[in-house]
Amino acid sequence: MTTQDFITELFCRVDDQMRQMPKHSQAMLHPSEIVTLAFIFAIKGVGNRPFYRWLKRDFQSLFPSLPERTRLFRLFKTHRAWTQQFMAEPTVLGVIDSYGIELIHPIREGRSRKQYGRKGLSNRRWIVGGKLCLLLNKLGLVVAWDCDTANVSDTIFQPLIKQYEDEMIVCSDTGFHAKEGDPVNLKVCRRGSWNQRMMVETVLSMLTLCNHFKKVMHREWQYFQMRLAYTMAAFNMLMART
Repeated sequence: MTTQDFITELFCRVDDQMRQMPKHSQAMLHPSEIVTLAFIFAIKGVGNRPFYRWLKRDFQSLFPSLPERTRLFRLFKTHRAWTQQFMAEPTVLGVIDSYGIELIHPIREGRSRKQYGRKGLSNRRWIVGGKLCLLLNKLGLVVAWDCDTANVSDTIFQPLIKQYEDEMIVCSDTGFHAKEGDPVNLKVCRRGSWNQRMMVETVLSMLTLCNHFKKVMHREWQYFQMRLAYTMAAFNMLMART
């Protein structure tokens, strides 16, 4: 399959999902075009400028109304809520885990007043960035996600688990266990038990290797959240049809 064929098929899938979403009378792009472009950006896993140069050079014919780069990424940020349509349905058994994402090298910490990433441990090494928490169903699809800075404990994501206490039993590692008490649907799995949790490790490996997701470069927190949202939605879109 060529890249053009892939983009065309991705657009068809997105358009089927967003068929009821109306286009604004003054908008240059349809909602399905915006989401498709954002998915391509998330899948390609490069910076804003390299992505836009590649898109404009090779595939502008597919998107003749392509806006200027900064306007395009503002559209991505503004319409981030559309990604909720692509979240998976919960199942009886689910898995939750966190994933550190590096924004800058630790040696550059504190050089900018606008730095929003914080220093924390990820895979036994120090990073300065954010932390993604994702909740998966039994099929390995993303049901919900949340994010915070890298210095926070995994227990801060317990509300994400509690949100599904009537629908899911959620397996986690010991990092999600809190002294004050855990949600009733949380099952803490110690190392070496409940090998079903390996599914989430597979998902995180795919994000690292295929989406180059371990390190991203965004100067504002809202754009960081936008990147996470479209990556999670694109992952569901691709994996649900494989």
